[in-house]
Amino acid sequence: MNGNAVRVALLGCGTVGGEIVRLLREQAGELAARAGAPVELVGVAVRRPHKHPELGDLLTTDATALVTREDVDVVVEVIGGIEPARTLLLEALKAGKSVVTANKALLAEEGAALAEAADASGVDLFYEAAVAGAIPLLRPLRESLAGDRITRVAGIVNGTTNFILSAMTESGAGYADALEEATRLGYAEADPSADVDGYDAASKAAILATLAFHTRVTAADVHCEGIRYVTASDIAAARGIGCVIKLLAICERAPATADTPESVSARVYPAMIPATHPLAGVDGAFNAVFVEAEAAGQLMFYGQGAGGAPTASAVLGDLVAVARNRVHGGRGARESAYAHLPVLPIGAVATRYHVSLEVADRAGVLAAIAGEFSAQGVSIAAVRQTGGVADSAGADPVSAARLVVVTHAAPEAALAATVRVLAGLDAVHAVDSVLRVEDLGRKGVAP
Repeated sequence: MNGNAVRVALLGCGTVGGEIVRLLREQAGELAARAGAPVELVGVAVRRPHKHPELGDLLTTDATALVTREDVDVVVEVIGGIEPARTLLLEALKAGKSVVTANKALLAEEGAALAEAADASGVDLFYEAAVAGAIPLLRPLRESLAGDRITRVAGIVNGTTNFILSAMTESGAGYADALEEATRLGYAEADPSADVDGYDAASKAAILATLAFHTRVTAADVHCEGIRYVTASDIAAARGIGCVIKLLAICERAPATADTPESVSARVYPAMIPATHPLAGVDGAFNAVFVEAEAAGQLMFYGQGAGGAPTASAVLGDLVAVARNRVHGGRGARESAYAHLPVLPIGAVATRYHVSLEVADRAGVLAAIAGEFSAQGVSIAAVRQTGGVADSAGADPVSAARLVVVTHAAPEAALAATVRVLAGLDAVHAVDSVLRVEDLGRKGVAP
């Protein structure tokens, strides 16, 4: 074992940071054996030192001075957000320090700048913990599948929303009640917007697409919708066609056509998926990601996607890898963005749709609605109608009917145009919901 310690500076000491400190202390011997040298914590930057008296002289409020100290080899960042994390990590990289980060928002916006700074200094930039917590996902995409051609990465990458949707599915509860339960149990933050509006998943989708398709994809490139408007009726409707609703992050390679070059798409939204698909059985706060590659076929990664200990586990895995490189004189995989594929706009992405309408219960309405779908180039796979439901304006229950239309695959722009036209028809009282139906390469979706 090399006698020279690998010296680590830690930015942030919250839930994840506290677990990192604990693991560094409790597993010091094993980490040293794996890394080839002792891994020594030499400083911790926090905003409120009085909350961490157990760290004593390790504490500092001057993060800039810490990341540029001559006796620091690796900077570990778990403070989150864009600033001051961006400035601090760029300073660290420029100063020749390797970086380990769990900051998905920063990577999704500034990943290219960080990668370029790491390359310029010849140091490592590792971020396994930024997506799916303890699940080893990013390194397989970046290294294990480097010799393959990945065609799709799709999965559940946000535990909060998966817990909420699972609770709605199991109990029939509405969104508000399920969110309240998630908050009570600590799965949802006091302000859950980043999770329930899909922004957290969108950041992760950008990172996944960047790695999978060797193309720089930012959070701004990812179409993003959350789960706020998913209702108990939507959950029941999904069950009725043999599906469940999950908030999905989907990154796909789109082949070239006569009119468009090869491209990629990245989007986040709630979607119906077949109850027979492996992702449908992922419940509670767990994450799972399905990867499809031309040679390897279908792979699934499953486990705890958040929490202090799981995330710290991923951080420590990166730290050991970086420490080994420091000890033995190597470098980890560098950024691979040679493909420069364009990102397909959401309007050009094709999928299937489940459209629920309140309509006038009279002859000719179904034909008129079917005609509008046809006029926009959206092919109908199945229609189901029930009568005797009160319309959204409170009219006589016998005057309205529920109409459910499931389409074949159609471009998003065509479906959106169809919905706009339908909403303006006198015979349509309301367009209650529009949900995508994602087959995800598996058979078994009901028509």
